[in-house]
Amino acid sequence: MGIFSRMSDIINANINAMLEKAEDPEKIVRLMIQEMEDTLVEVRSAAARAIADKKTDSRKLAAIRAEAQDWEQKAELAVTKGRDDLAKAALHEKAAVERVAAGLAEQLTQVDDGLERLNSDIVRLQEKLADAKARQKALLTRHETSNHRLRVREQLHQPKVDDALMRFEKFERKIENVEGRVEAYDLGERPDLRREIRNLEGEEKVEQALNELKQRLNAGGAKADG
Repeated sequence: MGIFSRMSDIINANINAMLEKAEDPEKIVRLMIQEMEDTLVEVRSAAARAIADKKTDSRKLAAIRAEAQDWEQKAELAVTKGRDDLAKAALHEKAAVERVAAGLAEQLTQVDDGLERLNSDIVRLQEKLADAKARQKALLTRHETSNHRLRVREQLHQPKVDDALMRFEKFERKIENVEGRVEAYDLGERPDLRREIRNLEGEEKVEQALNELKQRLNAGGAKADG
């Protein structure tokens, strides 16, 4: 079982229910606390690795963005020297670098989201652990009386759980139907055609970028002459 699956099981565990099923309540409480402490260590280690990955990706992103700026400057130089061919080539390189930067930025966003979830899970796990330790003796003494309360609660909440699961399954099926319809439109389309269209769009963006660069430089030169 993975760290996060085990952590989810622990966080969602009903301690009274686990005691109710155990032949030795005192032993099961000790094992639960040990499991929580071990899982907490593993989750903190996972968070540390995620933080290290974030720092590495942030450095890479800064370097790539600097490279994109460098290609922009090279394009400007080429235009001032009347070398539109070199300017276009530089803008092509800039566009490629910016695509890599966009991918890294998206990856960083995912890492941030993951860290946020990890932090939330760590807090919840710590609360669960503190609760288990604080109630360890009390839970053992209340073991016998908890059985009846547990059965009553299960009877009250089971229909709600079933309804919630059914609604979720319907919603998930609806999403799958929409995804299927979208993917169906792509059936039969030639991959080469899509690539050619993307290339045309890329050329159009580069031409537009070159024209904007020329206009900017011409405007700057006009101001300098004035």
